[in-house]
Amino acid sequence: MAHGGRLILPVVELVKAVDGLWQRGWLPYDVREMVSRSLDESATSLVVDVIALSCSPHPAMTVHPRWQRQLDEIGATVWWEGPLLEAWAERHIETQAFASRTASELLAYLVRFPSLPRILPLPGDGLMSAVRAGVDPKVLNRVRGLLAKAESTSFPEEAEALSAKAQELMNRHALERAMLDADLPALATSRRMWLDKSYFKEKSQLVQVVARAFRSRAVAYDGFGFVALVGDEVDLESIELLSTSLLVQATRAMVAAGGRAGKGSEARSRPFRKAFLVAYASRIGERLEDDAPVSDERLLPVLADRKQAVDTLFNEMFTRTRTSRVTVRSAAGWGAGRAAANVADLGTGRSSVTSG
Repeated sequence: MAHGGRLILPVVELVKAVDGLWQRGWLPYDVREMVSRSLDESATSLVVDVIALSCSPHPAMTVHPRWQRQLDEIGATVWWEGPLLEAWAERHIETQAFASRTASELLAYLVRFPSLPRILPLPGDGLMSAVRAGVDPKVLNRVRGLLAKAESTSFPEEAEALSAKAQELMNRHALERAMLDADLPALATSRRMWLDKSYFKEKSQLVQVVARAFRSRAVAYDGFGFVALVGDEVDLESIELLSTSLLVQATRAMVAAGGRAGKGSEARSRPFRKAFLVAYASRIGERLEDDAPVSDERLLPVLADRKQAVDTLFNEMFTRTRTSRVTVRSAAGWGAGRAAANVADLGTGRSSVTSG
């Protein structure tokens, strides 16, 4: 068989494998993350192109907005003409034999993926005109920008002012959305939030306490590295935003504590860091629970309906879950974590709103 045939065959099989992953509940970002965490950069680059090839036949109107956002985020676009592997090899200055070998290794890895709950309609399944909107993109971008500045500044007063502005924007938008959606049926959805591998179990606890404060539920997939979230669309966006910001602040405070300590001190140990993150999550949970309850009684029936929708979807998706416990072995780490959480900026605050 000519070299072209040998290169074409792996691409056909790869597209079939990726199409099968969509059927088994995986999303574009999930697949890219799994490959990047287990294989090399070449395989990661190739799988992004295969994802683009898999999704390219479907008209934009039949692709869910969140699915399309994931394609955009990972850079999955058909940039080549002709056979993929030949173009991929030329772009990365690799031999065709290397491209074929990379494709074979990638294929062997993809076919081992297990099934996940399906959380979005597949591309081509139908028109997406009736999709419930989340946070207004303009509001989301402004809040993200404010929190990014709050996380990076070394001046506490500036960070506080930036976070307060972010909170004001999210609160006002959430209240407006809650009132607009009050007459619509409660609709729960699900997302997956990927976290760094290091201290995943401890970091996932922070995501779970934030989810609980936003009337949502969470399940940690320790073996993969993501937390599955179930809740209202706007609440899930708020959870992702706030959790990400708090994880940045927690990591910065944890590293700073180690930097102030001498070489070989407890503050640089794994037990200290694990205890720090667990205590940080615990204290953040307390702070979120202490925030003001919803003051507008007109929203209470809306929240009750949303809770029922969340619980129903959660029970449909997860028939078997178990509670995970983390052992804390550093009192100093626990104290430092709670202290850091006490001064953390809850940038998307919870005062009298339905969604953050």
